[in-house]
Amino acid sequence: MNQHWPVAEPDAVARLHALAAGVRGASVTEGVVDAPYARVWAHLADLEKGFGDVEPDMRRFTVLSNENGRLEALAVSRYGMRARLRGTLRPGWCWLQSRFLLIGVAAAPDGPERTRVAFTGGVRVPGRAALIPLGVKQSGRRSLRLLQRRMQG
Repeated sequence: MNQHWPVAEPDAVARLHALAAGVRGASVTEGVVDAPYARVWAHLADLEKGFGDVEPDMRRFTVLSNENGRLEALAVSRYGMRARLRGTLRPGWCWLQSRFLLIGVAAAPDGPERTRVAFTGGVRVPGRAALIPLGVKQSGRRSLRLLQRRMQG
């Protein structure tokens, strides 16, 4: 193999865009938060408190197990719907899914005092690999605004 080939290492936000591109109906909302990456990701990675704090459709999120970044959790929406999610949580990256729900969050530093954040997710169509796109972009924009407010306070 030629040692002169360039190597591209996509950050977590770019990976989220790539993975979401393979899910029909998925939409990614990306923005920049005026706070250091470590602070932003600490808030988002606290799924039971911080993430639920910025995800407007989540009423309760309970981590059932977390072994080496492999996560199992129970989510309850503000409408009372429940989902048992499985997936990965590691620095800058969270991808969780159940039969009927998908949640994806990524963050990457954008200089020392700013963080790029991306959200995707939605409700799956039963029996298909597609997401229902209704309200996903609006929810992502709302999550970004809430996260920015939390980081200012």
